[in-house]
Amino acid sequence: MVENKKENEAFSKTNINWFPGHMTKAKREMQDKMKMVDLVIELRDARIPNASKNPMIEELTLNKPRLIILSKKDKADADITKQWIHQLSNDTTQVLALDIVKENITPKVLKAVQTLMVAKIERMKKRGIRPRAMRAMVVGVPNVGKSTFINKISKKKVAVTGNRPGVTKSLQWSKVNNELELLDTPGVLWPKFEDQMVGVLLGVTGAIRDEVLPLEEIAAWAMDFLVKNRGDVLKERYNIELCDNPYEMLERLAFKRGYVRNQEMDEKRTIETFLKEIRDDKLGPISWEIPYEM
Repeated sequence: MVENKKENEAFSKTNINWFPGHMTKAKREMQDKMKMVDLVIELRDARIPNASKNPMIEELTLNKPRLIILSKKDKADADITKQWIHQLSNDTTQVLALDIVKENITPKVLKAVQTLMVAKIERMKKRGIRPRAMRAMVVGVPNVGKSTFINKISKKKVAVTGNRPGVTKSLQWSKVNNELELLDTPGVLWPKFEDQMVGVLLGVTGAIRDEVLPLEEIAAWAMDFLVKNRGDVLKERYNIELCDNPYEMLERLAFKRGYVRNQEMDEKRTIETFLKEIRDDKLGPISWEIPYEM
């Protein structure tokens, strides 16, 4: 995979901002509840671990031990995910890459929580206090899998799920067992993307509603990235020859699939299908960010 920072400059002016009113409320609620929790479990998308990091959450969770879960690991390049785990881990942060849907995640999560909180648990024991369940706030950007994670680890449906951003609208508690309690939070985006490439990457992976996205630019960026980095998957999926122009590549895809009107590309159908196939993993596991580019 080649370094793509300069290649992305043409798309970096894409203006994507999304901060609905319920997110302002969610931020205030998270600030109020933070003093009640022992640690933070932050979910990020394994395909875009940096872009799916919310700097507002960084501010809110300052000084709390953190478990970062790289969700959707099955959709990302396994070798690149290992690099991210190494880069993000430190003395107060553990990192797990999980397939939340298919894996038995509970033992791994509980072990990581116990490791992070061992000092606090020992202090409680020395004071003659019976260790209680650790309280964790679950945070992350929209559509990263928070509610699915909570339902899976709780072994019951306590959070509403949906493959679209903005499903969870309020904070709610869930008890996993005698060792862990979870506080679900709405997926929160920040008011403005200082680096517009963050918005593009969130758009590609479906963390932002398509209705507010410049889909043509998003699709063109994704096509440009794939041509330069994963041309093999384009050839395999669409059986088309590669070229340097992403818009021409979208046209080639359209004509190969028959997405044509009046002998011209049906732009809407082509773009929506291309992005849907990316998000549905039809092109195989792809990491859209790699550590050395950060």
